[in-house]
Amino acid sequence: MPKFSYEAMNQAGQEIKDEIDAPSSKDALAKIRSLGYFPTRIRAKGGKKAAAGGGAAKKKKKGGTTITIGGVKTKVITQFTRQLSTLQDAGLPILRSINILADQQKPGLLKNALGQVAEDVEGGATLSEAFAKHPKAFNRLYVNMIAAGETGGVLDVICQRLAEFMEKSERLRRKVIGAMIYPIVVIMFAAGIVTGIMIVVVPKFEEIFSDFGTTLPGVTQMLINFSGWVVGGTPPGWAVMLLSPIGFLVFFKLVRKSKGGRYASDVAIGKVPVVGSIVGKTGVARFTRTLGTLINAGVPILEAINITKETAGNEVLARALGNVHDSIREGDTFADPLRASKVVDGIVTNMIEVGEETGDLDKMLIKVADNYDDEVETLVGSLVALLEPVMVVILGGIVGFIVIALFLPMVTLIQSVSSGN
Repeated sequence: MPKFSYEAMNQAGQEIKDEIDAPSSKDALAKIRSLGYFPTRIRAKGGKKAAAGGGAAKKKKKGGTTITIGGVKTKVITQFTRQLSTLQDAGLPILRSINILADQQKPGLLKNALGQVAEDVEGGATLSEAFAKHPKAFNRLYVNMIAAGETGGVLDVICQRLAEFMEKSERLRRKVIGAMIYPIVVIMFAAGIVTGIMIVVVPKFEEIFSDFGTTLPGVTQMLINFSGWVVGGTPPGWAVMLLSPIGFLVFFKLVRKSKGGRYASDVAIGKVPVVGSIVGKTGVARFTRTLGTLINAGVPILEAINITKETAGNEVLARALGNVHDSIREGDTFADPLRASKVVDGIVTNMIEVGEETGDLDKMLIKVADNYDDEVETLVGSLVALLEPVMVVILGGIVGFIVIALFLPMVTLIQSVSSGN
């Protein structure tokens, strides 16, 4: 009788690794569940899978690989996941599905990864094991969802849920980024225009004022000094203004390299008016949708929390989820340690508590995510509406200061000439 090795979680959330005899993987799965375990991975022992088709298996010719930089775009991986779901729902073998989808991909990281995935699956690996070898294309959340789909025999359904999850997450990210584009572009143009005035216009006025030989007002002298620094300071002001955003970005990325730096920066961002609220609610929407999707797919709660913690994108939430994980492992509930962390609103912990009591934790988490998506959309709209008048006032103030500083000496000169006559 075939032997299967498996990994599972017991009722206490502890990981179990063992072997079991069963006629098929389906029977092995049923036996594991009858022991009161929640299987997370199962694999037949005894070598590679045989190639289907009866006669001698034809070895697939390897195609050339393409040198790539970066990862796979969310839009591309979402489209691939939807297509994989459709092919699995149609009853195609997984190896043939991967080969079909690999052939239609454009040269790049995903096409290279799928070619190697097909070879690994043909060699006896599970789809999730093959995907796990390509973290740039398939992250840990993706791999674990696929593993849950394989274990439960519902790979097509899981792929569909994965695609929907990625689409909603990407839609939320685009909303936040889209709201930031307008003010950033306006600020860049304004900075360019002001720099041009400092380099070209103000020096011309300085020459005129020097010919008058009069004492300049304080605001005018301040503007001329600033213009001199922009044109020929040490270091030149234009270089400082140009490189400062780049330097800040590099510094921010270096700070985010360490856990302490990520935590400190996330705390600081969270205290910024409006922006902090958007970032906080976006983080809650992301972690609740991720966790709800994983639990709904059948991933054990402790493993699901670990995956969510790693993909949260917010160190404050990640630490809170770490405390939740430890508390659940000790027999506590989900809601109590999350409430004690004070990183989410009371409505979130109350809905999670109700979900635990009714056994619908995954549905409650998805509802929280949907609710917070709507709140983020409203906040983003409010931020854009607030930024427009603020930028108008700031730019008006800058232009007004320049005009007053340049024309005040001329007014003074005209008054002195008039009084002399």
